[in-house]
Amino acid sequence: MEFLDMLLLLLATIFLPLGFRRWFTTIKGPKNLPPGPPGWPIVGYLFHFILQRRPFVYVIRDLRKIYGPIFTIQMGQKTFVILTDAKLIHEALVQRGTLFANRPDESPTRWIFSFGKCDINSAKYGPLWRALRRNFTTELVGSARVKQCGWVRKWALENHMGRVKEEAQEKGYVEVMSQCRLTICSILICLCFGAKLSDEYAKNIDSVFKEVLRMPLPKLPDFLPILTPLVARGQLRRAKELRRKQMEIIGPLVQARKAFVESGENPKSSSLHMESPVGAAYVDSLFSLDIPERPGGLGEEALVTLCSEVINGGTDTSATVVEWALFHLVLDQRAQHELYKEIVEVVGENGVVTEDDLEKMPFLNAIIKETLRRHPPTHLLLSHAATEDAVLGGYTIPKDANLEIYTPWVTQDPALWTDPEEFQPERFLPGGEGYEVDWTGNRGVRMIPFGAGRRICPAWSLGIVHVGLLLARMVHAFKWVPFPGSQPDPTETFAFTMVMKNPLKAVILPRS
Repeated sequence: MEFLDMLLLLLATIFLPLGFRRWFTTIKGPKNLPPGPPGWPIVGYLFHFILQRRPFVYVIRDLRKIYGPIFTIQMGQKTFVILTDAKLIHEALVQRGTLFANRPDESPTRWIFSFGKCDINSAKYGPLWRALRRNFTTELVGSARVKQCGWVRKWALENHMGRVKEEAQEKGYVEVMSQCRLTICSILICLCFGAKLSDEYAKNIDSVFKEVLRMPLPKLPDFLPILTPLVARGQLRRAKELRRKQMEIIGPLVQARKAFVESGENPKSSSLHMESPVGAAYVDSLFSLDIPERPGGLGEEALVTLCSEVINGGTDTSATVVEWALFHLVLDQRAQHELYKEIVEVVGENGVVTEDDLEKMPFLNAIIKETLRRHPPTHLLLSHAATEDAVLGGYTIPKDANLEIYTPWVTQDPALWTDPEEFQPERFLPGGEGYEVDWTGNRGVRMIPFGAGRRICPAWSLGIVHVGLLLARMVHAFKWVPFPGSQPDPTETFAFTMVMKNPLKAVILPRS
């Protein structure tokens, strides 16, 4: 947190009666909450958290060692119940998925970017969420639509391979994350609006969206609303300014596509290069969508919100997975060679990997699964909330509490995985311990990179296609080796997803 936040919190505690003994967070809340670290009146554990100056995910990791698989953290006026146990997570998200399918209240900043919870991720569990999700699964990630839009990935991957070669020639290395972000972002923009954008336009969108991802991170008034008059106005002003930038860069895409649709695909109706026929772009389905609780349909701001959700949600997560996978392949040349041989067996030395080819590459899929196990893109799933007061693991879960799912403990649990710290794709091949693991969590939780149950990421299968194509195309064309000036470093850091602190730089050597 910023220095101002720390100062304000300190001032708040000064006015607490002196001599208060430290107390447990359960005193003011409902009875029978899970155990948790002691805190102070009003601020709870918030002061301790700020002094540690570490991301929340690392604090949770340490507290789990003390308090076990389910525990409570009181942060100001917010109650966080943390789940780290595979059986409890499966019970909450799958077996009793309806009960825990809600989302907690949004902070004022998040409310701005979700347009009052008018998106799939943040919408309350109910008619609005069902309508948006049903439309999404049909119009963006349904098998027919994925096949129809295969040309988008072909176009973007051809650009990607050209940029990779160009960067290697200019710099002597390739920075994997930045290249993959741009490619995936370009794909998702085209899927949403049916338009091919220049790399420069896509970079500008990606730049704005990076800011959008950082802006809603929790601020002090989110935990202590009493401080809102002191600091929230400035934060909200910055959030509204960023929202305006988001509208200015995405709004014209919505308008251009709408003009193209209403003109009957007249190419002169838009200055953009519209490639997808009417009905094939995600936003097309939203123009006339009948939405509960939204009489009159979706306006431009709602359309920007829903399309931004697709681009934001898919870019960082998929690019992060590709970077971590390639990190291990750069370090393990044997595994990289095995993957190359598998690709050649399927498409030949001079062929081009297509989406249909991915299913014929078990080792590629094993690498992807092992990457998701070893490096889940997000260590905390999007917050859940109970639709009513509930009991889980013998403890009370209040309706207004944030239920947080911490995934790394599941994937690093030695009771579930042999040598969990080791990167071993073979564990997901026939005969391996992970071969029949259900990574959606429906049959049991051993890894849940996309969440599980009713609020599982609806685009998870599309994300796997993007990751698989990028990895296969890059390994097929080049041998990837460490860059002498920047050796691969596994140190991670939190940036919405858990990324490499020092982005991976690698040298590419042509295969032929």
